[in-house]
Amino acid sequence: MDLIREQLIALLGPSGVVEAPRISAVGNWRGHPYNSPLLLRPETTEQVAAILRLCNQHQQAVVVHGGLSGMVGGTSSGEDEICLNLERLQKIESIDKLGRTMTVESGVRLQAVQEAAAAAELFFALDLGARGSATIGGNIATNAGGNQVIRYGMAREQVLGLEVVLADGTILSSLNHLLKNNAGYDLKQLFIGSEGTLGIITKAVLRLRPAMPARNTALVATDQFDKLPRLLSHIESALGGKLSAFEAIWDSYYQLATQGPHLGAPPLAQRHPYYALIESSGSDAESEAEVFLAALESALNADLIQDAVLAKSEKEQDALWAIRDNIDALAAIAPVIIFDVGLPIGAMEAYLKHIETELKSQLGLNKIAVFGHLGDSNLHIVVGTESEDLDIYHRVEDILYAPLQALGGSISAEHGIGLEKKRYLHYSRNAEEIATMALLKRTFDPNNILNPGKIF
Repeated sequence: MDLIREQLIALLGPSGVVEAPRISAVGNWRGHPYNSPLLLRPETTEQVAAILRLCNQHQQAVVVHGGLSGMVGGTSSGEDEICLNLERLQKIESIDKLGRTMTVESGVRLQAVQEAAAAAELFFALDLGARGSATIGGNIATNAGGNQVIRYGMAREQVLGLEVVLADGTILSSLNHLLKNNAGYDLKQLFIGSEGTLGIITKAVLRLRPAMPARNTALVATDQFDKLPRLLSHIESALGGKLSAFEAIWDSYYQLATQGPHLGAPPLAQRHPYYALIESSGSDAESEAEVFLAALESALNADLIQDAVLAKSEKEQDALWAIRDNIDALAAIAPVIIFDVGLPIGAMEAYLKHIETELKSQLGLNKIAVFGHLGDSNLHIVVGTESEDLDIYHRVEDILYAPLQALGGSISAEHGIGLEKKRYLHYSRNAEEIATMALLKRTFDPNNILNPGKIF
């Protein structure tokens, strides 16, 4: 690293190189270290290319940083690695209202993308709790999911084109603006979800949608798990394809997330085993509200819900979503491990009962909170470990991950692999799949300089 330090300073200028950086991360739950002695802050794609060209020549490892809101240690760095921070690449280059696209640099915050789309009377479909800190490049590199996957799909579905810098400094510019383009391989798909191991995303062409100003939100409660998927089907049918979110919340998480004097009284005072946060979006406020209310009433008449509260204003809508997004409330059962698993909806209830039994019988642990994107077959399971002992962590992980293999489930529905989950990748990918992934890594990054040690 000493061999190229002066060359990097000459390339980026004094303000572009931070020595002995102090780095903190939003999602740094497990204390993965940020020990890099050098942090680079390029301003252009060309500077990123020059950095990688130099690092590749010297086989210098590079770890890419976006908003540092990831949950799997994918941005952790060692003392022999350089951090490459993309926060200066934050231009919104253009918005094509007619073609409904936006071209942005990768360091733009997700919330800024959403606001720019709204100002153009359009809508960017990706949304998640860390919208204010997560960057669009990081969202794409991890194929982020979030709250509206059930209607619009994951980050992959919101991307039309990419500009990527490869390990040797080659700028691969594939800034496609077309929804349909079958002219050869769709190269962008190789980099979406690759967690910075195959190339560094510097620019993206995003797909925008028509604005949906009519938003309706309700929190409902039910008494049996098997009513949740039936409720989901009922609501989807009743709303005619306008369901944008269906977030399941177990009472274990609801009780934590509604505590605190700043939150006021829980919107549903009586305790229930299960809750669902339901939201629709459309274009006609009056008619959409009528359809939404009718859908809830018919669900109540069908005994699919026992109680409900309907948001009457944007402030009340935000208050309901604040419960779902109140991840800070998990501090009450810390230390914790937050799991992000995918499995068939029909297997969820038995799976949760199994892991609860095993956690208690094997480790004496009974602090567990559950919530998730039920319609996307994705659960977030939070386990209070009562200890930060690494052996305890691994034993908890074994209990939760091992059953997924037989269920055809995933150890990571939306957070990625990073450092946290690479030892369990074989539960979700077979040997041939992993070998092919490794082949891609060797092909794109033969010197293993890009985010080494992550995923594999």
